[in-house]
Amino acid sequence: MRKLKTTELNRLSVEDFQQVTKSPIRLVLDNIRSHHNVGSIFRTGDALACEGIDLCGYTPLPPHKEIHKTALGATESIEWKHHESTLDHVKELKAKGYLIASLEQTSHSTLLQNLPSLKGKKIALVLGNEVTGVDQEVLNESELAIEIPQFGTKHSFNVSVSTGIALWELTKKTYLE
Repeated sequence: MRKLKTTELNRLSVEDFQQVTKSPIRLVLDNIRSHHNVGSIFRTGDALACEGIDLCGYTPLPPHKEIHKTALGATESIEWKHHESTLDHVKELKAKGYLIASLEQTSHSTLLQNLPSLKGKKIALVLGNEVTGVDQEVLNESELAIEIPQFGTKHSFNVSVSTGIALWELTKKTYLE
């Protein structure tokens, strides 16, 4: 076994990436505070070929050096838009046929490993603020709350880590099945 060189990874150019079929998943960032988390989510969204990213409320916007530091250019490849209100935007996505899935611990959460097949569905995955999580009004519009099981003393993962974990499972359930 040998480590592959960067030139052997067959990475797509930005132009080629924009032409490939994307997964039917949009990431909706609900008032994320950290530029580094936003950049990391961009990078993960690019790696898993998300349809796009919606930056809502006071979520930091590109271009910004702190976002660029972790996004490593993904702000140029993945489509993104800013929306003043997460709630209004989620309602718009719902009207367009997206299944609204919030990544949150709730009284009726579905554990990540128990998700049914989502093939053929368009998903809007809502990711909440680092301290307060997904806003309750947005949860009220959600058809699904997804919870990542945890076994230690902490009750949550960092939002960018949670995004990677949940997005991989959703990608398998929608795009790869």
